[in-house]
Amino acid sequence: MKIKVGRAALTAVVLSVSVGCGAGTAGPGTGERTAAPSSASPPAARGLSSRDLQSRWWTWAASEPERTNPVVDQDGSACARNQAKDVWFLAGSFGDRVKRTCTVPDGVPLAFPLVNLVADPSSCEGFMSAAKGSATLDGKRIDSEEHPGERISVLGVADNPVTGTDGRTFGTGCGLWVQLPPLEPGPHVLTIRGESGDLAVAVDYSLDVGTASQASSWA
Repeated sequence: MKIKVGRAALTAVVLSVSVGCGAGTAGPGTGERTAAPSSASPPAARGLSSRDLQSRWWTWAASEPERTNPVVDQDGSACARNQAKDVWFLAGSFGDRVKRTCTVPDGVPLAFPLVNLVADPSSCEGFMSAAKGSATLDGKRIDSEEHPGERISVLGVADNPVTGTDGRTFGTGCGLWVQLPPLEPGPHVLTIRGESGDLAVAVDYSLDVGTASQASSWA
């Protein structure tokens, strides 16, 4: 993830923060500009519009201070923070390689960036010219979507590490994104890789898709 406001204005952030926020080295496994189609790939979800997807995801990522923020999260303990009922967001990192374990409610679609940015239109154009990434679910490649630029709004809380500001900000959102239909109940392994320029993201998720009763614990 890359965002040119607040701390994430370091020089960029794969909420990924480039996943979706990241600066650093993703390591082996970073793929093409978009994931190659595969007959074994999970079907793409109809999902949210580009504006809703990016505005909501960035707002979710900016909705917690650093101590409990899902992008800073090192083990998955913060992944349920502020999740909505209609979509479950996953985060990248600020450049470090992270392994997270998360319980996901049954029957809810997933959405996450491989690499992303909020900035101005010209910065998004340069960012997308170098953006590439890949994701796998249980060892099978997942198709991603390219969102070259969309005017979005982001609402953050005080001391969040994404926008660094308490309140609403506006910018152009862009990136490589994945939206998935609800996963089958049980364990799943999801890998996320993304990069653009000096930004890189590498996150490995162990997902346990649970029952509807587990959804009652959503933050």
